[in-house]
Amino acid sequence: MAKSPDHLKSTASLPKVVRAKGSYLWDAEGRQYIDGSGGPAVYCLGHANEEVNAAVMAQLGAIAHGYRYNFTTDALEELTEIIRGHCGGTLREMVYVTGGSEAVESCLKIALQYQTAIGQKGRRRFISRQRSWHGNTLGALGVSGFEERTRAYEGAFIPSIKLSPANDYRPIAGEGDLGERCAAELEAAILAAGPETIAAFIFEPVVGAAGGCVPAPKGYTRRVREICDRHGVLMIADEVMCGAGRTGTWRALEHDGVEPDLMSVAKGLAAGYLPLGAAICTSRVWEAIRAADGAFGTGHTFTGHTAACAAGVAVQKIVAREGLLARVATNGPRLIADWRSALDGLDAVGDIRGRGHFICAELVANRDTKEPFPADRRLFIKVRAQAMANGLICYPVGGNVDGARGDIVILAPPYNATEAELEEIIDKAARSIRQVLQAEGLA
Repeated sequence: MAKSPDHLKSTASLPKVVRAKGSYLWDAEGRQYIDGSGGPAVYCLGHANEEVNAAVMAQLGAIAHGYRYNFTTDALEELTEIIRGHCGGTLREMVYVTGGSEAVESCLKIALQYQTAIGQKGRRRFISRQRSWHGNTLGALGVSGFEERTRAYEGAFIPSIKLSPANDYRPIAGEGDLGERCAAELEAAILAAGPETIAAFIFEPVVGAAGGCVPAPKGYTRRVREICDRHGVLMIADEVMCGAGRTGTWRALEHDGVEPDLMSVAKGLAAGYLPLGAAICTSRVWEAIRAADGAFGTGHTFTGHTAACAAGVAVQKIVAREGLLARVATNGPRLIADWRSALDGLDAVGDIRGRGHFICAELVANRDTKEPFPADRRLFIKVRAQAMANGLICYPVGGNVDGARGDIVILAPPYNATEAELEEIIDKAARSIRQVLQAEGLA
């Protein structure tokens, strides 16, 4: 069977990137692109930052990797204190990994280790949500609700109980407060399965690729915290995509005034300069594990990789010194307003939403009913191609409504992008969407 020319896995026709600086990249043919999404919401300081590169080179000159189970290192210890300061509260213990999927996997394993440590080994099940994405390892895939990315592996997962998405634009059926109704669905699932069987509930405080920059409904996370506490279920915040300052607070869940038991962080931690992530837990979780086992059971060869930690330290120092979290928080409402203005008059734009430097436009066939376009139109793929032709990197995704239908376009610019660069990103993103809709006879 012949492959579609827009086959998602195909890399045959991709341009070859050869260099980058700040918010811009250049390919082998000399074409310039502005990075409107930080790749997949990773490059929060842009590219080729001289200070970060110098920190990595200095660390490589001393020692690239002090194996974590033989040594501690200055870079690891310094980054740990930085993360503790950003997290505040009791989120103080962590395991370093090399990316988001490993960070989520480690959170799942720590949750199971904790439940075993306190004598609750019957708690082996997880609850998660549809329209969520937690990563590419089997455990992370199993708790993800993203059919296009999980379909090939179904049957090999540790299954999770899937809840409805918590989405103000596409609310679940029923009357009354949406946050309360979504939280009640969680409690009903816990009670139906038996609280004694549930290890943890995992969710994205601001849903990324699977939903399109969807903040939790008002009051939802506080009620989730109460429900988890009542039933002995751990609360895992997956902040791989929305955390490390992407939404204007270092912890995305900080906006809601809630502390989880565990959280995963990765993309913005070292900003893509080297692969780095972390699974972070509260002192309560750690003390139970320490008393029973003495150490976390999860870890990898490159856990706490020294040069990667040095990159993380350098990135986080720049973010703090330049006041970039406050800048991202201030920019958020303006970016949404500017994109709405740039897309004004397009009936196919159903919603523009997000928080900080993490915003999304959702395309719909009918604004009143919010009906998505047919999946076979592949609008998100066409927007991606048109944006690249216009010299813009953005992050379009399909299937955000039901796993097959639904087209979204995510922007996640560097935290330190200039005003002119942000204007260029908004302009090119709006122009690309308009061009595709016009070519398709939809505008």
